[in-house]
Amino acid sequence: MDRNIDEEYMRHCLRLAEMGLGSVAPNPMVGSIIVHDGIIVGEGFHRKYGEAHAEVNAIKSVKDKSLLNKSTLYVSLEPCSHFGKTPPCADLIIEHKIPRVVIAMQDPYSEVAGRGIKRLKDHGVDVTVGILEKEAQWLNRRFITFVTEKRPYVILKWAQTLDGFIDIEREAGAPTQPTWISNEACKTLVHRWRSEEKGILVGNNTITNDNPKLNVRVWNGENPTRILIDRTLVSPVESHIFDGSQPTIVFIGKNSGSSTRKELFEKIKNLELVSIDFARDAEIQMFDYIHKRGIQSVIIEGGARTLQGFIDRDCWDEARIFYGPKLFFKGVKAPAIVGIPYAEDSIDGTKLFYLRRK
Repeated sequence: MDRNIDEEYMRHCLRLAEMGLGSVAPNPMVGSIIVHDGIIVGEGFHRKYGEAHAEVNAIKSVKDKSLLNKSTLYVSLEPCSHFGKTPPCADLIIEHKIPRVVIAMQDPYSEVAGRGIKRLKDHGVDVTVGILEKEAQWLNRRFITFVTEKRPYVILKWAQTLDGFIDIEREAGAPTQPTWISNEACKTLVHRWRSEEKGILVGNNTITNDNPKLNVRVWNGENPTRILIDRTLVSPVESHIFDGSQPTIVFIGKNSGSSTRKELFEKIKNLELVSIDFARDAEIQMFDYIHKRGIQSVIIEGGARTLQGFIDRDCWDEARIFYGPKLFFKGVKAPAIVGIPYAEDSIDGTKLFYLRRK
């Protein structure tokens, strides 16, 4: 088979797979198509965690099942070979006697990790692996990080002025409100990003100064789990983050806050207080807990101190930085970061730069 043709069909799989962003985690995003005599006769993608996998949906969509034993199945990730929330996709392919399978990348998850490919080959299926592999790996960078490094994929996000400030100088007793640097179109984009990640993290200064809701309001999608770093448990209890409307994790120091104050927070619906040792690799402890909770990715929208802390400890994967057309002249300096630029955009006069960690 012509590799260029295989790549064309695999690009279609990747586009399908991306439609599962924000809905399938902690599973990977996967797309699949079935081709007979140069015509796509079936397609599907993994739509929601716990539901049917891409290959199942693609096979189901084929109206004439007699075509399957003369077709090629393309899939962006190795078919599973184990029983999880759904039966093994490799067995379904074998059952329908599909003679050829083209796969973008091997599944790094230990329960699969080549076993699906081997099972197909052992049953006489012609298997091709590695078509648009790098593109498939980038699409599932959250999943790969989660299963191989046992931590969430971390995205940093902030907006800064042209003269390098992330916030104005705040006076004691000043009203609690956010300082807008970008614009409404950027706000919509940020809410879309929130719907795509499973967790959103800030520090207690952001709660005190801005009182954000940290939910998805101007985009359709699920709210992420809210994560707060509040070492001494000083955030105002009346803050939006403690409204009980969505799961919220608060990382506190082992000896922080009075017992009475802790009891007050422990009564809040959907809230967990998690004690960690801030003197010993606090970021790693937080990542371990977040991973155990099945939160595959986290977007950090904290203030300069929180963001810089993760940058300085090299605990990040991507950064998305807005440069708004404003000057503050003085205020809170934006984080200092060094990364590899991989994209940029302009949104109604605001520049947006994307970096990845070296």
